[in-house]
Amino acid sequence: MIALLALTLTASPAVRAAGRLEITGAWIRTAPPGAMMLAGYATLRNTGDAPLTVTGASSEAFGDVSLHESAEVDGVAHMKALGSIEIAPGASIVFAPGGKHLMLMRPKHEIAPGQSIEIRILTKSGEGASAGFAVGDAAPAANP
Repeated sequence: MIALLALTLTASPAVRAAGRLEITGAWIRTAPPGAMMLAGYATLRNTGDAPLTVTGASSEAFGDVSLHESAEVDGVAHMKALGSIEIAPGASIVFAPGGKHLMLMRPKHEIAPGQSIEIRILTKSGEGASAGFAVGDAAPAANP
């Protein structure tokens, strides 16, 4: 029973924490077969008492993962790479469609709905945290 509970907790995309970084609501938007770029979303929360700097991300499922932000300027959509993102103590940063996101490039295998893809969020301090990102058409429902 304890082993089953431990497996359930580690496999859940709802909350994964390591050190001061907590990842919730992690998901990857479904893309057409053969797509070479996908986007990942989540909420990153700094549970510590000092600023936390997110410097990137990595995944064995993709050739490259980077931090990006989409914005609309004068009616034209733009996207730019972000070198890092600072999260204040107790604060959260939301990665969501139309804003900050993980740019997931060159998938190494087919990424299909229902899969969970492990992604590691990297921090300047080296702590980082990993989470299973659920592949689907919308963000996973919040746990009660």
